[in-house]
Amino acid sequence: MTRLIVAAGGGGDAVAAAMLHAALYGDEDQAVILTYAWDRLLIDPVPGPRGARDFTGLQQITPAVSAVPAEARPIAPAGSTLPRLAAELPHTFALLDPYQGAEGVTRQLEELVSHLGPESIDLLDVGGDILARGDEPTLKSPLADALTLAAACQVNASVRLLVAGPGLDGELSPDDLRPMLGSVIHTFTADDVQRISTVLEWHPSEATAMLAATARGVRGTCEVRDAGLPVALTDEGPRVHEVDLDEAVSRNSLARAIMTTAALDEVEAHSREMCGFSEIDYERNKAAWLKDQSPVELDAESVLPQLDQFEADAGRRGVTHTTFRRITEALNLNGSQRSALRQLLIDSRPEQYDAPLWRITRTA
Repeated sequence: MTRLIVAAGGGGDAVAAAMLHAALYGDEDQAVILTYAWDRLLIDPVPGPRGARDFTGLQQITPAVSAVPAEARPIAPAGSTLPRLAAELPHTFALLDPYQGAEGVTRQLEELVSHLGPESIDLLDVGGDILARGDEPTLKSPLADALTLAAACQVNASVRLLVAGPGLDGELSPDDLRPMLGSVIHTFTADDVQRISTVLEWHPSEATAMLAATARGVRGTCEVRDAGLPVALTDEGPRVHEVDLDEAVSRNSLARAIMTTAALDEVEAHSREMCGFSEIDYERNKAAWLKDQSPVELDAESVLPQLDQFEADAGRRGVTHTTFRRITEALNLNGSQRSALRQLLIDSRPEQYDAPLWRITRTA
């Protein structure tokens, strides 16, 4: 049997989709994971998502949908985690190209459903910001989720909406999400995480890292992103809830507004109007700022004292864990240095590596 899982926001949602497939359907069924190539500036220095035009070596599945095999490569200077995911995981990763707006995403999804005849279609979001109204002050990245939601509700097929790790993206709190959440269809365990453990060693997703950490029993408060958002690691973290798709669309004003869009620029315009911002604008501004930053030398003598100060400040804020992305940004390092920094810290202080998170042990 073939299962189709749509990773609502791309990035870490695709990794979580791989874990979900193994947990719910086992190894006998084949999985096609439809996902954006949108890895943010830590991996891809070019703002916004990548489309089919940004890759070489794609394999066409339908006229509008291509697979990203291990041999595919993003065209420089763009970057993408998808070829490496295809190399390390036993799934087909199909590229969700948003540049034709919701009409294009709907067409891609319809073609894939018609071609595959999947046994099931799951739309997966880690964190739950797919359920945002659009006016929440903590909302940071509504565009990709709203676009996949707008397409999913227009496809002539049964699509099941799933939210894993409510609140783990740091955008909407579990309390805000709880009234919308339906039954728990699965609670991830340490055994589930083992299926993607090697990917978590290098993939930069924070929400999926926390999803895995809570499945392994980690509890506390994790600080994430450049803004240092606090995210509670609780017993709710590893749960996967079913959510009524129609209710989600009724709640998500951006998804309703963009259903007839035919270009990503149109989707951005609606996001600016309804949410007050476009997350791609944020990436454009940040990318311009990063160009002016000089590389910082990475060595234990310079890094560890800065880490001590960061941990002391974080401890005062009640933080127990953080991500390597957060440490990279807090120490004003370039995103390309994240992997080297991670290895330096693990080599220097292995007792603080609470995989895949970093445990805060120093206090003021």
